[in-house]
Amino acid sequence: MKIEFWSDYACPYCYIGEKRLETAIQDLGIEDKVVLEMRSFELDPNASYDVVSSTEDRFAKKYRLTNEGAAARIRAIERLGVKEGIDFKYASTQYTNTMDAHRLTQYANEVGNKALTNLLFDAYFTKNLELSNHDVLKDIAAQAGLDADVVEEILTSNKYEQQVRRDETQVSLMGVQGVPFFLINGEITINGAQNVETFKAALQEAMGNQDEEDIDMTGRSCGIDGC
Repeated sequence: MKIEFWSDYACPYCYIGEKRLETAIQDLGIEDKVVLEMRSFELDPNASYDVVSSTEDRFAKKYRLTNEGAAARIRAIERLGVKEGIDFKYASTQYTNTMDAHRLTQYANEVGNKALTNLLFDAYFTKNLELSNHDVLKDIAAQAGLDADVVEEILTSNKYEQQVRRDETQVSLMGVQGVPFFLINGEITINGAQNVETFKAALQEAMGNQDEEDIDMTGRSCGIDGC
């Protein structure tokens, strides 16, 4: 079973949704039957490569909230992450452009490396590192076991940018404007960070054990104008 998921490393619901999906896979005992592959989706392609504002200030401006209201909403999202076993520190994330992280992900997919994605999510939401920083990315890539020379070549060029754009175009043509978005076996679609039981039902449907009409597949997500 192949599961593709469109996601951005600056998207809290993407990390939460991926964790819930992994839990569903483990609960069903089908780890050896599933291939997970992250696809690229930049929430903010024009984001600065430098940190220019705090998460609280960005939330307040985007949603027209007071800073107190923004902080409350951020804490609510953090609690969702903590429930999934993540040391979730959304309030102190360092928001920057994620293109280079996506380009490295394309390389990791190409060589079958499954460690990079979770390491990048952890770096952003738990360690609060800047994913536009090349030294940070090289360190994470080394932890994932990727070839250092290839990583250096990627980060000093625009290699794999075309593949990132291809992923974004593909999902846009499917009418998707928010992430996470999951595609199982090229047929079953799941929008947003569903709960574990909904993911399990979708997986069972893919295995022929569940009726499609029993599944509500709309959950929380981040839109194309950020999160």
